[in-house]
Amino acid sequence: MAILNLHHLRLFRAVATDGTLTGAAHRLNLSQSALSSQIKALEASLGHDLFERRGRGLVLTEAGRIALDHAEAIFRTAEDLSATLRGAAGARQALRVGALATLSRNFQLQFLRPLIGRGDVEVVLRSGSQGELLRGLDSLALDVVLTNLMPARDAASPWLVHQLAEQPVSLIGTPARIGAGAPLADLLAREPLILPVADTALRAAFDALAARLGVRPIVAAEADDMAMMRLLAREDAGLAVIPPIVVRDELRTGVLREVARLEGIVEPFLAVTRQRRFPNPLLSELLSGALGAE
Repeated sequence: MAILNLHHLRLFRAVATDGTLTGAAHRLNLSQSALSSQIKALEASLGHDLFERRGRGLVLTEAGRIALDHAEAIFRTAEDLSATLRGAAGARQALRVGALATLSRNFQLQFLRPLIGRGDVEVVLRSGSQGELLRGLDSLALDVVLTNLMPARDAASPWLVHQLAEQPVSLIGTPARIGAGAPLADLLAREPLILPVADTALRAAFDALAARLGVRPIVAAEADDMAMMRLLAREDAGLAVIPPIVVRDELRTGVLREVARLEGIVEPFLAVTRQRRFPNPLLSELLSGALGAE
């Protein structure tokens, strides 16, 4: 089996990033011919062309895209190793966090609060879909994914799932809309509602509750983003089916009120990590604090 030359892999990444041999050679302080010959050596080693020429530039082939993904993972692993083993020397540490785009910002802040403001820590936050984030976690581009969706797991899955909290879900609206209050079934039958979209576990649980109560809800709006549900509730578009943590500040100031707790419906908050030889010590610190506070 051919031994992969990491020097060639690093040069390949530089060309893939730049998109031209000329620009990459200039940045690397190499001649264009020398760089070209080493890329060809890597292609021969892998048995596939990594680039195809388009106009004056180079674009990755399918094999090139796969190679670049693996190259990034290899170099990130090396960086993680160096940072972990140099940790005692006081190097500035980074924690790379992916959060489901629809997840409560208040919850994210609560989880990360122990690291915020620390001079020795950089927190990198990215949002996206569950699939995008798990791919980032698998390639070591992320240290942890915050989500309310349980990832599919089997015996071969690398995911470790930590349940950080389980938040109640309530019916929340403006004081004017809630008025003096009414039985839950009456509110659900007469008031327009702001609901999670249909393909979420929270919506499925709410629909089951409405069916048990014999209520056909009036849907004012559906949203897959907790932040948007919060804004719609503030604008008095209807009563929102939402965890109180999402509107914590509005409840504190009286802009919104909690009219009823929806018994039997909860929103889980999960931290998903990947099995790693050198886990980020900052993550261990956060998880220990979050799980210990339960």
